[in-house]
Amino acid sequence: QVQLVETGGGLVQAGDSLRLSCTASESTFSMYSVAWFRQGPGKEREFVAAISQRGYSRSYADSGKGRFTISRDNAKNTVYLQMNSLKPEDTAVYYCAAKLRDWTDSRTDYNNWGQGTQVTVSS
Repeated sequence: QVQLVETGGGLVQAGDSLRLSCTASESTFSMYSVAWFRQGPGKEREFVAAISQRGYSRSYADSGKGRFTISRDNAKNTVYLQMNSLKPEDTAVYYCAAKLRDWTDSRTDYNNWGQGTQVTVSS
């Protein structure tokens, strides 16, 4: 098991940017693929983006393509989610999740989760 801590959420206006960070507790973090999910009020938790162990493979949900960028720094045990041109519909709790081997876009495939960080976008 790896412990994950998300930071970087907050209250911003539409059009602003935020960078979320997901920091892991152990040095073997480079063995894990990592994904970001989000859960808006009254909604299911949905896939946002994922990145492979060394960062060579990345994937985005349609809602974030062209606006969100996922990256990682394995020397810092950290994965980032840069979010630009934020919209009110991006308001949600954002979670990072990790799994060994290849990433997927299904939340049920991940067994390591952070506690989440709130992102609120006002219009």
